[in-house]
Amino acid sequence: MLLIIVLAVCKEKGGPFGVPDVCTGNGMAYVSLSMAIGSLYIWSYVYNIVRIYSSKDSDEAKPDVLPEAAESAGERNESSEDPSLGESHMQHLELNFSGSEEKAKVPFPENIKRSFLKFIKKPSLRRLFAPSIIGAIVGLMIGIVPPFRKVLTGDSAPLHAIEDSADMVGKAAIPIMTLIVGANLLRGLKGSQVPLSVIIGIVAIRYIILPIMGVVIIKYAIRFGLVHSDPLYQYVLLLQFALPPAISVGTMSQLFGVGQTECSVIMLWTNALATVSLTVWSTFFIWFVR
Repeated sequence: MLLIIVLAVCKEKGGPFGVPDVCTGNGMAYVSLSMAIGSLYIWSYVYNIVRIYSSKDSDEAKPDVLPEAAESAGERNESSEDPSLGESHMQHLELNFSGSEEKAKVPFPENIKRSFLKFIKKPSLRRLFAPSIIGAIVGLMIGIVPPFRKVLTGDSAPLHAIEDSADMVGKAAIPIMTLIVGANLLRGLKGSQVPLSVIIGIVAIRYIILPIMGVVIIKYAIRFGLVHSDPLYQYVLLLQFALPPAISVGTMSQLFGVGQTECSVIMLWTNALATVSLTVWSTFFIWFVR
């Protein structure tokens, strides 16, 4: 949604941020960096919060399967009394010991390589590097390294077709994200047991308190020279305080199967009221940075 708003403001004739082409280029850079950092934050910090609460719910359901686990444990204890199983266990230990000796003989560089590949293949790390983060890293590397930039970007670049293809895919991502939001709001239309006071509190914090806090923070950051003087940059920073909740939160709730209906209801109301809230706050932010 941040990308949609910034592009719409920049492409407007006589817009508040100067020439449309320059505004679009700078705005895309600011928004891309913001989305990359936001994805890293969501899929690391917020993801672990949802995972912890989902594990708590699963722990509460464990007493239902304790009798079955006790029976299986008793069967394992009975089977352990068999001497033939004891011999096979000793053989298994000997194989593990010999395998550990073979691992100790692995050269140091090869051991580092295996450890690095094992670290990369961890599920948590895979989820951390979401496609948006990978795309941002690749784009940053292309923009920083001059040979890559000359070959891939610009009208006279030999591989200009790759840039055009990436641009087309990026433009298609905006309506796709809108469709995903609509699909996630379907559960919210059916209602849930979320109290009305909770919804009102979330909306008030999200669309009243947070934008006011953002204005105060950015104002003092500008005064102390911590924020760049570009009005478009300040506008992008302020706008993030007034956006509705991220779609990724709904994706996480579906991934762990926790709070799907409640999340859909909250997403429904926050996105429905975002049409009014974003209009008011966006107008105020433009006046504030000019």
